[in-house]
Parts: sequence; C-alpha cells; structure tokens
Amino acid sequence: MNRSLLDTDILSEILKGINPTVARNAAAYRQAFGRYSLSSVTVMEVISGLQRNQSVRRIQKFLTDISGEEVLTFGQGDGRLAGEIDGDLERVGRPIGRCDPMIAAIAIVQGLELVTGNIAHYQRIQQLGYPLTLANWRI
Repeated sequence: MNRSLLDTDILSEILKGINPTVARNAAAYRQAFGRYSLSSVTVMEVISGLQRNQSVRRIQKFLTDISGEEVLTFGQGDGRLAGEIDGDLERVGRPIGRCDPMIAAIAIVQGLELVTGNIAHYQRIQQLGYPLTLANWRI
C-alpha cells in the first residue's frame, strides 16, 4: 500500500461508512500510516456542499471528523501545475472542472497516489503525460 491522497468522493465514502470495500481499504491504510492525507481543496468541496444546505451542524461534525488527519494545502507549485493541467485539458477539449486538476497537482507534487472513484476523470490527466498515480478503493 502506497502513501495516498484521498479524493473528495473517497473521503466522503469513508466518513459515511456505507461501502464495505472502501471501509476495509481505509482501515488498512490507517493501520499502515496512522492518518489519512487529504487536500484543502477537498475540505472546500465538502464544506461547499454542506453550506449549500446550510448545515452548520454537519460542517462542525465534518471538521471534527478530519481534525486528526493531514490536510495538505494548495501552494504556489501546486497552483502552477494545476493551471498547466487544466489548460492542457481545456486545449484538448477534455475538461474535468477546476477542483480535480488542483487535487491531482497536490498528489503529483507531494509524490502521493491519488485514491479516487473518479478514475475516468483523472485518467485524462495521465493521458496528457502527467505522472499521476491512481488507485480505486471501491474495488
């Protein structure tokens, strides 16, 4: 098992505890590494969704749930790489939104495998030659 960055969808599944395969992989990861790594972009995505529903209680619960996890910030190097990825995806007509290139850039810069259920989106980045490593804990 490699050190990994959790994409928003996988973190959400871990916190909901519904998918037994994801839960099993998450438990093995926590056993090996002690805590999860997620990005500040993922924090923004989750809080944005909860804020749309004006769920202050759920926002507080989420922040409590992730308080012991490693949250990687989006820095200048990540910004440059994410801009390159996003620009390349737009140029070839295969955009995936703004957040996914940001999360991918953090994974690449930090040398982490990206754990996601959105394999098809992120494979577009790989197809452009970026050194992004993917894993899917749903299988």
